Amino acid sequence: MGDLGLILVSAALVNNFVLVQFLGLCPFLGVSDRYPPATALGLATACVLSLTAALAHGVEHWVLAPLELEFLRLIVFITLIAAVVQFTERVIRATSPVLHAILGLYLPLITSNCAVLGVAILAVGQQLSFFGTLVYSVGAGVGFALVISLFAALRERLSRAAVPSAFAGIPIALVSAGILALGFMGFAGVGR
Repeated sequence: MGDLGLILVSAALVNNFVLVQFLGLCPFLGVSDRYPPATALGLATACVLSLTAALAHGVEHWVLAPLELEFLRLIVFITLIAAVVQFTERVIRATSPVLHAILGLYLPLITSNCAVLGVAILAVGQQLSFFGTLVYSVGAGVGFALVISLFAALRERLSRAAVPSAFAGIPIALVSAGILALGFMGFAGVGR
């Protein structure tokens, strides 16, 4: 049980996929200008990430490996991600039309989020158990949602702050992202 907790903390904080491994930077920078859509996208991505990694683990161990078709892993995982995103979009549309309207175009773009594919491939590469993969993907999803929400809140505050004109917009966002990444580097000693 302690190993699963360590995997969760490691994926969410220590080895955060956005700030440490630089996966998922497009939605991190593109959607994080307002807090509500960024948080909604972070939670939707976390759900897709968790479902995809769990399903990818099953497909890898019950289909690809026994049939010696590991060379198809990338194509199969991308197809799996697209199916999970479509399922998630339909569920959100049916259960919360307001959330579906807030997410708009960004929800289908989760399909092209490299963090989702990266977590599935890294989880399979680490040869984790099913529960280990599930905890790893939940931790990665929580870390993604946490970082994009924090960054969106920070960017909203910066939009109302007196920033020198040379730093206004994207430059201050990149400087802030770097400082946020340095803050997350402080978690590197956790678990030693």
